[in-house]
Amino acid sequence: MSKDICQISYVDVERVSRARARMHDEQTIVQLAETFKVLSEPTRLRILHALAEEELCVCDIAAVVQGTQSAISHQLRLLRGARLVKNRKDGKMVYYSLDDEHVRNLFEEGIRHLEEG
Repeated sequence: MSKDICQISYVDVERVSRARARMHDEQTIVQLAETFKVLSEPTRLRILHALAEEELCVCDIAAVVQGTQSAISHQLRLLRGARLVKNRKDGKMVYYSLDDEHVRNLFEEGIRHLEEG
């Protein structure tokens, strides 16, 4: 028998009630799943890692992660759509950075989880 299932069938109504009360609404859960889906691609994680240090333009990001500017632009559009990165224009240059500290924290917590696991 699997270690991951109960050997008897019993539902603790009070525990279930407390867990349900703490759960976020369905829309929040779906949005969180979408964020994690965007984070599930290694190139996008490399981009976030590079941007955790400083803002960079597409050319710089492409050089750091060893990708084409076209591919990086596509990934940045997805990251921007998920509110994980933001951009600012300076003349003809567009610079990207992490959207906010939450993104940095999310990335760092993931790394810490792996290192301590």
